Amino acid sequence: MRRFRRRPPHPMPGPIRPPHPPGPMPGPIRPMPPRPAPLPPPRPPAPPHSIHTDHGRRPYVIDIARATRGNHNYRTTIWTGQYLQTTLMSIPPGGDIGLEIHPDTDQFLRIEQGQGLVQMGSHRNNLNFRQAVFDDFAVFVPAGTWHNITNIGNTPLRLYSIYAPPHHPPGTVHATKAIADMMGD
Repeated sequence: MRRFRRRPPHPMPGPIRPPHPPGPMPGPIRPMPPRPAPLPPPRPPAPPHSIHTDHGRRPYVIDIARATRGNHNYRTTIWTGQYLQTTLMSIPPGGDIGLEIHPDTDQFLRIEQGQGLVQMGSHRNNLNFRQAVFDDFAVFVPAGTWHNITNIGNTPLRLYSIYAPPHHPPGTVHATKAIADMMGD
């Protein structure tokens, strides 16, 4: 059996050098920037059943696409602030929002699911703007414009709408368009 001899450790070549040349450090010493204030703890996510609650006037985060696709009411107001409001809508096949005008309110609508026909115009009897819309389309309605969206598909048309300023009373929920019409909304 052969035995191996252990080698001595290899000596370091040359003298140990400092990390910088001798003398004063180059440039002024800068103080560390102040640390930002810690963020408040995150708010727990809202349970799914709470989309039928108006969370307005306080911070709120929601997966709007998921909430919109999960909404089965004709209208559900989910957030009403001082200057804007968000509602979720579900329009059955063949149904529509109803011809309406908001004299002092701009409106943004986003189609999450389904297909529809948008009609707009300056007079109730002259809806000269017509456009088919599908998933992921956005509709901008200027204040004072007559408008309607009709579901031309075979599945519910699911969309959300942002009004600026708010248009409906906070917390408005209408299960059907008939109920909304009966309430004068």
